[in-house]
Amino acid sequence: MLRIASYNVRSMKDDVPALGRVVAALRADVLCVQEAPRFLCWRRGRRRLAAFGGLTVAAGRRRGGVAVLTGPGVRLLHGEGRLLESFFPLERRAIAIAVVESGDRRVAVGSIHLDLDETARHRHADEAVRLLWEVADRFGALPVLAGDINEQSDRPSWRHLAERLTDCYPVSPRGDGFTFPARGPHRRIDAIFAVDGLSVLSCGGADADPADLVAATDHLPVIAELDHPCPEAGDRPDRVTAADPGTAPARSSGVGDHPGAAPGEPGPGLPGEPGEPGGRAFP
Repeated sequence: MLRIASYNVRSMKDDVPALGRVVAALRADVLCVQEAPRFLCWRRGRRRLAAFGGLTVAAGRRRGGVAVLTGPGVRLLHGEGRLLESFFPLERRAIAIAVVESGDRRVAVGSIHLDLDETARHRHADEAVRLLWEVADRFGALPVLAGDINEQSDRPSWRHLAERLTDCYPVSPRGDGFTFPARGPHRRIDAIFAVDGLSVLSCGGADADPADLVAATDHLPVIAELDHPCPEAGDRPDRVTAADPGTAPARSSGVGDHPGAAPGEPGPGLPGEPGEPGGRAFP
């Protein structure tokens, strides 16, 4: 069983000790973070956040504010951060992807934080799924996407994601599923989506002190327990390849020649911004 969590930590601006207790209570093998520290001493902040849960920083770059943290129960094979298409003057968005191995399965886990602007949100949802599938295919892994979607399940971007990956909460719900705001939650805007090759044992909120959940940040975390049975011949799920009308097809990697790369940005497996994690493969 693999425990994958998603949590918007609001740049650790709230009650940090409470946040630490919540992260520890998640007991996550993989934690997808949104609004990760990205300004002064951002690396130190992310390491501190990871240490709360006995995790390490596996993927993510400064810009975009997303990261993937991994625990000792999985083997990290690869980590990278990729910028998504720019929509000036909106905040730059990104996806962080870590490929981990657990038992006989490899899983590619992506963390995203979609925009409040509907056009940007939908384009980034499509782009994030394509980038995640690209990495998953490269490593023979099963894709899982988690994050702050900034809309609810009846909206276009959420439906777009749910058509390509399974929304875990409706499959095996635990609790009411609401994630925002932390004080008086009444909206489900954070989610975990998994490929059909992974079975969902449960998905819902964290077993943490309610007072800590309110104090830690303005979102509630989501955690999914996923089973990864031994692979059978021919059971590799088919990826979705059809593009939405008006969406450019994914292109091969290379400097400035992959989805999400601005001119001069590195492609997969190349270093990220100076001093930041880009694509890293682990032995």
